[in-house]
Amino acid sequence: MSDPIRAVVALGNPGADHASDRHNVGFWLADRLADRWRVFPSPERKFKGELARYGMGDATVWLLKPSTFMNRSGDAVQPLCAFHKIAPESVLVIHDDLDLPAGTARLKQSGGHGGHNGLRDVTRVIGTQYKRLRIGIGHPGDRGQVLSYVLGTPAPDERIEIDTAIDAGIEALETALDKGWDHGAQQLNSRKSP
Repeated sequence: MSDPIRAVVALGNPGADHASDRHNVGFWLADRLADRWRVFPSPERKFKGELARYGMGDATVWLLKPSTFMNRSGDAVQPLCAFHKIAPESVLVIHDDLDLPAGTARLKQSGGHGGHNGLRDVTRVIGTQYKRLRIGIGHPGDRGQVLSYVLGTPAPDERIEIDTAIDAGIEALETALDKGWDHGAQQLNSRKSP
């Protein structure tokens, strides 16, 4: 039995300049999740981000959008986990993933950072045992173009595919919260890629 999710941390870069970047799909999902849950993340200096509390049954789930830049995401995750006594195994990090095609979403139990600067920094402060919700953004095909690609805006048809993956990710997250991690992971990871 996997540890229940107690914190959902969405990775992205703050500010209007980055709002439409592929790198901010974590924030896109968090905003949609907040609307669905009818919670209103508000700035919390102590946790270096916008935080909302969601009660589901007997459990509380914290939704955090760090106000740090991506490569300092751990600076927001660490104080949240310390203050609320949340184990790394109960943290779900939502992030963009170059290794998955746009329109694909996957839940993953733990693992390495795969070169993702946000995951690298979260790993720096809480180790590798946290859960991940990976939202595919595709790859530009050339490593030299990765930075401009992740900081670029997806084309309209690509955005539709990403939005579909976000919806599937939210449904799987809610299944994981309601019925357990394995049910959510099975639901999402058996979903056909576009």
